[in-house]
Amino acid sequence: MGSMAADLPLTSESLHAAATAQTGLDDFGPQDYRERLDVLLGALNDIPGATNWGRVIVHTQLVQLLKNRALLQRLLRDHPEIHEVELAPPVIIAGLPRTGTTHLHNLLAASGLYRTLPYWESLEPFPLPSESGTSPDPRRERCDQGIDFLHQNLPLFPLMHEMTTDHVHEEIQLLANDFSSMLFETLADVPAWRDYYLEHDQEPHYRHLRLQLQALQFLDGGKRWLLKSPQHLEQLPTLARVFPDATVALTHRDPARVAVSMATMVAYSRRMTTDPVDAVGTGRYWSDRLDAMLTTLVHDRDRVRDLTCTDVRFDDFIADELGTAASVIQLAGGVVTDVACDNMAGYLETHVRGRLGTIDYRAEDLGLDIDELRTRFEPYSARFLV
Repeated sequence: MGSMAADLPLTSESLHAAATAQTGLDDFGPQDYRERLDVLLGALNDIPGATNWGRVIVHTQLVQLLKNRALLQRLLRDHPEIHEVELAPPVIIAGLPRTGTTHLHNLLAASGLYRTLPYWESLEPFPLPSESGTSPDPRRERCDQGIDFLHQNLPLFPLMHEMTTDHVHEEIQLLANDFSSMLFETLADVPAWRDYYLEHDQEPHYRHLRLQLQALQFLDGGKRWLLKSPQHLEQLPTLARVFPDATVALTHRDPARVAVSMATMVAYSRRMTTDPVDAVGTGRYWSDRLDAMLTTLVHDRDRVRDLTCTDVRFDDFIADELGTAASVIQLAGGVVTDVACDNMAGYLETHVRGRLGTIDYRAEDLGLDIDELRTRFEPYSARFLV
């Protein structure tokens, strides 16, 4: 494995060469992404304790992002009319991990009322020219293999966050294609990347996301988009500029428990890329990061006028799942048809909470104290009554 990692250096030249070799394409679109990629690579190459496996995994992921850019650019060159595709104002779920976002996302997706992004499509949104129209889609098969690899190496991960090939997934993967996303913070400890990301306006990258949604709609049609990502919590003004008139469901739960759960999940997944894993450092990083996100949300929630926002508290959602989903659909101007209601009820029957098992999340394993966290998060908790 050492020689494999040595053959896959984390350099811009290596990544671009690999992407071109695998696609036959060398036009990656507007070149502004290169600065962001260089900053990210600098941060990734400074990770203490990075494993050979970790470098292989990160190299593969970054090459895929460049491939996605090149394939999008080819598609836009052949079909410039993509720029004119109309997008209806999307329905967007924004909440910290572990606050019910995934459950609400999949429940609303089950209604059949929205265009959604399955996991396999989020990873490879645009087909290789040689694979276009192939059945079964090789992208799905590659996703199956990736999930098998994940579950073999992180057998407890499905208990924390269920992942399947056709699972409805976040568009944060699409944001990563422009090399500006919080996603990279979950892959490794990259404070230099975080600081760079926070210093820059994210509107251009959300516009790149919008362009990708137009391209996906051009390829496969669809209705109104249903989107979801924790990243959006600190980007409400950006959402308002890029997706005016969108409906945003903000999910809320005890942030102290969320911080412990989130940091535990990140620390566990870091076993794939880092040895040893600094669990205490991970706990400190994510309690700080979530605090910053929630502080931004408290500031922005009542100041953004071009979005229709609703607050979904976790306990209320779990007490009335169908009612909560129906209220979001109706707030967005939709109609809860009998078919939609039956579809969502069917999803609930096959996705009972805890059916895969549960995890005992312990603050002390991360060097955290629940009472201290609750004091720290009090401004958010008071504002949203959690």
